[in-house]
Amino acid sequence: MTKADDMALFVRVVKEGGLAVAGRQLGISAASMTARIKGLEERYGTRLLHRTTRSITLTSAGQHFYEASLRVLAEMETLEIRLQQGKTSFCGVLRVTAPSDFGRQYVAPALAEFVEEHKEVQPYLNLADGIVNLVNQGFDLGVRFGNLPDSNLVVRQLIENHRVLCAAPKYLRRNGTPKTPEELKQHRCLVMERLGEPLNEWRFTQPEGSHLIKVHPAQMSNDGGVIREWALAGAGIALKSWWDIKNDIERGALVTLLDSCVKGFQVTDQDEVGLQMVYPSRQYTPLQVTAFIEFFKTYMAALK
Repeated sequence: MTKADDMALFVRVVKEGGLAVAGRQLGISAASMTARIKGLEERYGTRLLHRTTRSITLTSAGQHFYEASLRVLAEMETLEIRLQQGKTSFCGVLRVTAPSDFGRQYVAPALAEFVEEHKEVQPYLNLADGIVNLVNQGFDLGVRFGNLPDSNLVVRQLIENHRVLCAAPKYLRRNGTPKTPEELKQHRCLVMERLGEPLNEWRFTQPEGSHLIKVHPAQMSNDGGVIREWALAGAGIALKSWWDIKNDIERGALVTLLDSCVKGFQVTDQDEVGLQMVYPSRQYTPLQVTAFIEFFKTYMAALK
């Protein structure tokens, strides 16, 4: 077996969470899988995995080996594609992750258009409002809100963005329109949840300075698309990304509130809400990834 084979096996073990599951997928016995991993550890003189009868976890050295293996395997795949198809051909898998609401409205249709032009590309789109580890989970590209520094990622600014408070006209007709941030405490607020915690501290700026309002969550979800649908249905007031509700505002389905004092939700004072594209730093970024990055920037610029 080559070193590349061992790397591929190790990556499969980590992704599947165990030697037995990975072995069944590869048609390799449990004893052989154990021997292969043991051989890897002996070759490099370090433990790569903590193993119990129920689970495996990466050691520090194992984490480095896993990330390096992902990069090496991706670069080998890219090289093979370039040799077989020519440097101008786009083919292979394109794994993208994006926030739920933004991903449905913009990334999914953009991928569909991109594949119409490059039919050999096989897209996979993951929608998640939490922070996805691109390297560990094998994604080629991520679309993210905010300033999320990571030394292992290349960051490309996509488009300007900001937060807005919004509600459906029918909700405001029934419940009135808040004139100050304090009045939000008397309204039904639709709140995002992250890692089990409600994001219900909303930051505002007024002549006397910046301050937080802690609203009462009338309805909560960890999915930004659900929050938007509730707002459209007249269930309450939501704090959303401008790009998530841009189309709804333009057709009158939602209206913005307290525009003069909304600074928007922030996790910290340094947090931002701009849109970025991020991808793992490696010498050979697959052609389909670089092509889609440029395609998507053009796609979004046309929607301004």
